Amino acid sequence: MKRILKRHLAGISLTLLAMAAGGSPVLGQGVVRAQYGDWQMSCDTPPGASFEQCAIIQNVLAEDQPNVGLSVIILRTADREARLLRILAPLGVLLPNGLGLNVDSQDMGRVAFVRCLPNGCVAEVFLDDALIDTLTNGKSAIFVVFKTPEEGIGIPVSLNGLKDGFSQLP
Repeated sequence: MKRILKRHLAGISLTLLAMAAGGSPVLGQGVVRAQYGDWQMSCDTPPGASFEQCAIIQNVLAEDQPNVGLSVIILRTADREARLLRILAPLGVLLPNGLGLNVDSQDMGRVAFVRCLPNGCVAEVFLDDALIDTLTNGKSAIFVVFKTPEEGIGIPVSLNGLKDGFSQLP
């Protein structure tokens, strides 16, 4: 079920990223380095790290359900060996149903939530080449969260600019 969304692209610190990773909030604010369509690249140096970490981020909020929104975060791991897609969903989602993803009307499957934090629940998936290709060349994505076993809420996420933003991740 599609919902009308309002794009919220205000600057976001990597505090969200650290919290989604289960770490402590970062002390500094992330610096927005660039805008790629509907995606922002935000960078910050985590405490104790010798280099900064960057992520491309998009936040979406449902206009008709302001407590239902997502933060979609794509980054490379600190060792630069893997690429991750992290989604922070609001508290109150049905955890056993996981998070669904459809790209250009193709069901990509579901991923389990890995943990809940004070500000939401996190789903995470390693991005393989096939999924990166699907996302970066796709037109639209719909992430699906569940409030009940029967009620899925489809939240459209724009893929506009994702290919350019992903290619610029350090």
